[in-house]
Amino acid sequence: MNLYTTFRDRVCQEIAALAEAGELPADLPTENVKVEPPRDPAHGDIATNAALVLAKPAGMKPRDIGELLAARLGALAEVAEAGVAGPGFVNMRLAHGFWHDMLARVLRAGAGWGTSDMGWGRTVNVEYVSANPTGPLTVGHARGAVVGDATASLLEAAGYTVTREYYINDGGAQVDTLARSAYLRYREALGEAIAEIPAGLYPGQYLCAVGEALAERDGDKWLNAPESEWLPVVRQFAIDHLMAWIREDLAALGVRQDRFTSERALVENGAVDAVLETLDQRGLIYEGTLPAPKGKTPEDWEPTPQTLFRASDYGDDQDRPLKKSDGSWTYFAVDIAYHLDKYRRGHGTLVDVLGEDHGGHVTRMKAAVRAVTNDEARFHILLCRVVKLLRGGEPVKMSKRAGTFVTLREILDEVGKDVIRFTMLTRKNDAALDFDLEKVVEQSKDNPVFYVQYAHARCHSVLGHAERELADVALDGASLAEVELHRLRQPEEIELIRFLAGWPRLIEGAAETYEPHRVAFYLHDLAAAFHGFWTKGKDDATLRFLQPDDMELTRARLALVRGVQQVIASGLEIMGVTPVTELR
Repeated sequence: MNLYTTFRDRVCQEIAALAEAGELPADLPTENVKVEPPRDPAHGDIATNAALVLAKPAGMKPRDIGELLAARLGALAEVAEAGVAGPGFVNMRLAHGFWHDMLARVLRAGAGWGTSDMGWGRTVNVEYVSANPTGPLTVGHARGAVVGDATASLLEAAGYTVTREYYINDGGAQVDTLARSAYLRYREALGEAIAEIPAGLYPGQYLCAVGEALAERDGDKWLNAPESEWLPVVRQFAIDHLMAWIREDLAALGVRQDRFTSERALVENGAVDAVLETLDQRGLIYEGTLPAPKGKTPEDWEPTPQTLFRASDYGDDQDRPLKKSDGSWTYFAVDIAYHLDKYRRGHGTLVDVLGEDHGGHVTRMKAAVRAVTNDEARFHILLCRVVKLLRGGEPVKMSKRAGTFVTLREILDEVGKDVIRFTMLTRKNDAALDFDLEKVVEQSKDNPVFYVQYAHARCHSVLGHAERELADVALDGASLAEVELHRLRQPEEIELIRFLAGWPRLIEGAAETYEPHRVAFYLHDLAAAFHGFWTKGKDDATLRFLQPDDMELTRARLALVRGVQQVIASGLEIMGVTPVTELR
């Protein structure tokens, strides 16, 4: 239950009642009426803009409409007071009884609290990671993996049917370079002395294992064979090995994907030819030349006729080439076919999670998706900034081509998946992120990973202590929903219930904007409110959770603790983080 959606319905009902009573014109448009938290919490619990959006169609002053609405809304049992503020906002403070009922709802719903039917089962394809299979995953890949996986979980919580996908970039020059690099290591495994790795090949030691595995499988079969014979075999062998490692690393990170799609297979099965033929029939492909790149003068630039897609017809700043000079398809052409393939598989919404180096790819890809789906697909691209890896504030140097990069597996072994996943969601995907290997494992309130996990562990500790010390106290959510929750009157108690009641709105809002980092922010604020209440109880015995002389108040506070624990666990599940029961 999204309380803001519920109250929006109530506001619209009161508008209809005022119209029926002749105090407002009939059939006023209410589609832009909103109910949200007020910007300043001191103004109340919820606010509506109804008077402002209805003023013009009603031909009335906003404050006059606001006064009419406030009078009716203030008479509702759930509302303690209602008033008009500013130009016409109607602010409401909700009754304690309403919050007590909300806590009971939270407890009865259990792990289902916050889930929504907003998506109505509509299909979404979320593609993420999609790293070139030329080496192990790095900490940079981890950010896209976590953002994509958490976005998928968030959409599922909001009622969408989600497919998690990995696009294997196994076509193009980089995998041929991989094959030649692996072949060098294959020769080395057979006893040949390898001096310095030639320029242009991948120098990483990780390819030694690939060469050894190939030598074990095939012996010296390819040692004296021409490149035309061994290259396709070694290429596929190396890709399969690298993808196996990538899958293992993703599994260790808690990332799962439902489908792996091969770029090479798309080209070989004619998918690219078919798409381009369709675009050609629609007049969206032509032979032409492009203007000189920025910085080039006409004297420095010789325009070459190319096969071009009319991307500028769909919002791009220029048309885009579909073929290279050798006649092969550009990466962009294959990407068009891939996105159409996803759409034809029944995915009405496509979400790509990419590295920030794909920034120049966004506009042209949006143009292409509009064209091939006739503007029917919803398409979103989330760009993830590069992660700066530090240790004690000092940069940890990485260089994939130099073979000295730090792998995701090394980071996993050092700090664990939960720390990586939570930390990757402490910033919006397009914001800078520092990952300090020392700070992320600090047990301090300045470390959000520890701070939220500690709140969950504290909840578990309180409930465990109650189970040991108190006789005949049922601590399951359904039982605690029936206790005397009206005993919760302290401002800190009501504030915690407000947080819990806002969880459904948080899920819907974050899912709508593809912003899983908002879950991390919400959990941090909820943890802060819980820790604050806990700390006050250390100084004031009347605020402690267990009150030996007042069993009903104790039960009510245990219900609140159970609700907090439940929502933190649900949020961590969306983030892919395991809620701990104790911290060492």
